[in-house]
Amino acid sequence: MLLAEIISVGTELLLGEIVDSNAAFLARELAERGVTLHRKTVLGDNLGRVTDAITLALSRADLVILGGGLGPTDDDLTREAIAAALGETPTEDPEQMAHLRGLYESRGRAMPEVNRKQAWLIPSAEALANPVGTAPGWFVRVLPVGVGAAPDSPSGASTGKLIVALPGPPFEMHRMWREQVLPRLPLPARAFHAVTLHTQGIGESNVAELLGALTRQANPSVATYARKTGVDVRVAASAPTPQEAEALAAPVLEQVRGLLARWTWGEDGDTLASVLTRALGTRTLGVIEAGSGGTVCAALADAPNFLDAAVTVDHARLITLGLTPVTLNAYGVVSEQAARELAAGAREYLGAAVGLAVVTATAGALAGQTYIALDTGELQKTAHLNWPGDAPQVRERAAMAALALALRSLQTRDEVQA
Repeated sequence: MLLAEIISVGTELLLGEIVDSNAAFLARELAERGVTLHRKTVLGDNLGRVTDAITLALSRADLVILGGGLGPTDDDLTREAIAAALGETPTEDPEQMAHLRGLYESRGRAMPEVNRKQAWLIPSAEALANPVGTAPGWFVRVLPVGVGAAPDSPSGASTGKLIVALPGPPFEMHRMWREQVLPRLPLPARAFHAVTLHTQGIGESNVAELLGALTRQANPSVATYARKTGVDVRVAASAPTPQEAEALAAPVLEQVRGLLARWTWGEDGDTLASVLTRALGTRTLGVIEAGSGGTVCAALADAPNFLDAAVTVDHARLITLGLTPVTLNAYGVVSEQAARELAAGAREYLGAAVGLAVVTATAGALAGQTYIALDTGELQKTAHLNWPGDAPQVRERAAMAALALALRSLQTRDEVQA
């Protein structure tokens, strides 16, 4: 078993100014290859703390991956921290220096002197090429004492370990990981197979209750994750070969699919918009949003069946789109009656085969109230949400619920007709 730790370096990550998407990417990559990840740590740009974190990680993990801190400025300290943890001295590598100078000269620029540190290497480090940036990575083999490592290395028991240092920008890190790091890693001789089910309309605690003891077994494992589109459920298994891993997961996956069939809308790379596109087939979709600020339209922006939309809270405009003055005066815009009329209006006035309407309130006495309606001409469906929150939360929930209602309604209709 290969044990790994991830250390993300950057004060901007620590303060929440940037979301640490790199660690999430690496965690998925490691899991898919049978590597056991025990810890993820986020640290600011502090030499002492990063050095201590590397030393500690080496004492308990076989593979330590650092992300960020490979830039040319004084607060980019990952190289210095690795060198300090291993008791080695960095020196400029002539080949790396020539490469860096060539990058700048090819753009008609002189290399700033601060970039010289990006050509550093320590004796146990191998440079990792970065074809889309100036910061090469490091692949470090931590050798046992007396076999090339500094005898006074403070890493102590960290023998036969690996350190990988990757740049912070995701597009640089992803490519370096796949092209430079993976071929060098002694990956376990085990395969990993996982399928993620996407659900909507049921809470995470309810999902866990339905799954019961399944979530407490180890291999295959069943885990739940709350997402903005609903609750995801991942069924995963590891085995010596991909075929064995898939076969091991299969009966548990079938059981989970059966338990959650009522709420499942897709699997793995599916999105609500992509699954809805398939359900629409050759039919076009028109959307009218009142109060949801275009969140439904944003989710459908790349859907080929998305014909037209109207996003407005203006009563006069809504009346031209199918809302009757009688309904407006008697029930208001945020009402089931208004949603029904606007869904029909999306078909009539936007010229779509299927009309979808969302009316929601993000402030005032009705804040959190949302009504959704779907109209195909043959089928009319509605849904009501009452889920208070701030305006962005209300809009996002309204959009996800609208897409889910449209998807379930169209799938049910097609199943009945079949």
